[in-house]
Amino acid sequence: MKRILSFAAICALSSPVLAQEDHSQMDHSKMDHGEKEQVDHSDHGVPPKPSKPPESAGSGPPNAADSIWGKEAMQPSRDALYNEHGNMKLFWFQGDRLEHRARDGKDGYLWDVQGYYGGDRDKLWFKSEGEGSFGEEIEQAEVQALWSHAIGPFFDLQAGIRQDFHGPDRTHLVVGAQGVAPYFLEIDVATFLSNKGDLTARIEGEYDQRLTQKLILQPRAEINLSAQDIPELEIGSGIDSIEAGIRLRYEITPEFGPYVGIEQEWKLGGSRDFAIADGEDASVTNYVVGVRVWF
Repeated sequence: MKRILSFAAICALSSPVLAQEDHSQMDHSKMDHGEKEQVDHSDHGVPPKPSKPPESAGSGPPNAADSIWGKEAMQPSRDALYNEHGNMKLFWFQGDRLEHRARDGKDGYLWDVQGYYGGDRDKLWFKSEGEGSFGEEIEQAEVQALWSHAIGPFFDLQAGIRQDFHGPDRTHLVVGAQGVAPYFLEIDVATFLSNKGDLTARIEGEYDQRLTQKLILQPRAEINLSAQDIPELEIGSGIDSIEAGIRLRYEITPEFGPYVGIEQEWKLGGSRDFAIADGEDASVTNYVVGVRVWF
């Protein structure tokens, strides 16, 4: 009981309500009201410096628990730590472009999807894209199956095969790289060597510029190149085609975002000559409406 009373008394004495000073007895004539109080603000808002860890930290032998519990007893814990913090297998799928294309003549459609299954360093990566006009045969369709290996924090080296499903049958060996360049520019570069000996390449780049938390402006460009003329595919040597466009996307949720945009396609060089000979336009403007999804 004495301890309780003593503690209560201390609290009462320290309380600003119960232990008030009597200001009526203070001599205010000796106070200097002309001089402002100087407050040192130099440390305001600056977090305290972290204390240094003791010198003994980390100086113990590795796997020190083995000396107490034994290596066999500790191994399951180490395996679980590795599997849960760096060796998890994940599945990811993205429909980057699923869109309707309004243009002169017949309207068209386009799909561009990709995804992977794997861990941090090695993945099985798949891609598919294609396009066409409504009421007609598919103009272009392909599927890629790739092994993807991380060669840095932001880039993967990819190799595998690509199968075309339009026109003359073609199977390609694929070697390329995909990742995020400085300033969050997404890059996808690939070279293709077909079973007919044709060597082609593709360079894609896009960038998401957030205007608000949900409204994103995405410029995108694609360049297709060929080392030789491929008459059966109506592809000329050099720069085959260039696509450049911009899309405005509204993310209803991070996984679902409809968009509108405009894209311009140009066929160049020999590819332009092939298009004109077939009565096609070498330059096409597409007004697109689509959706981007991922899970």
